[in-house]
Amino acid sequence: MVQRDWLSSIMNELMNNKRAGKEEMIFGMCSKLILEVLKIMKKEGYIKDYEIEEGKFKKIIIKIGKLNKCGAIKPRFFVKKDKFDKYIRRYLPSRRFGTLIVSTSKGVINHKEAIEKEIGGNLLCYCF
Repeated sequence: MVQRDWLSSIMNELMNNKRAGKEEMIFGMCSKLILEVLKIMKKEGYIKDYEIEEGKFKKIIIKIGKLNKCGAIKPRFFVKKDKFDKYIRRYLPSRRFGTLIVSTSKGVINHKEAIEKEIGGNLLCYCF
């Protein structure tokens, strides 16, 4: 069977490794979208660091930080620039705690930047 949603898979593996008490994990698939999401998670402090291991197939080695919970959002809802509040209440425990990661026309950013820049986009995942 072919796996189609790599973002959902990496979020599930992050949570499984966090629950198992591991501080590092290896994910066997690398894409530009996953790297952009990991960059935001690193900037927010949810993961400590990540590196790409070159070879026949690229692998990502991730060091888990202060992550409590993360997950992919399915279906990937489109959110208008002034409608983020509904999804913040749905996926995050508090308005000031956690982040939604959004794919916009300006790239992959968190919901706070999308609200500041007044742009909408597709919800990818959440972290807190």
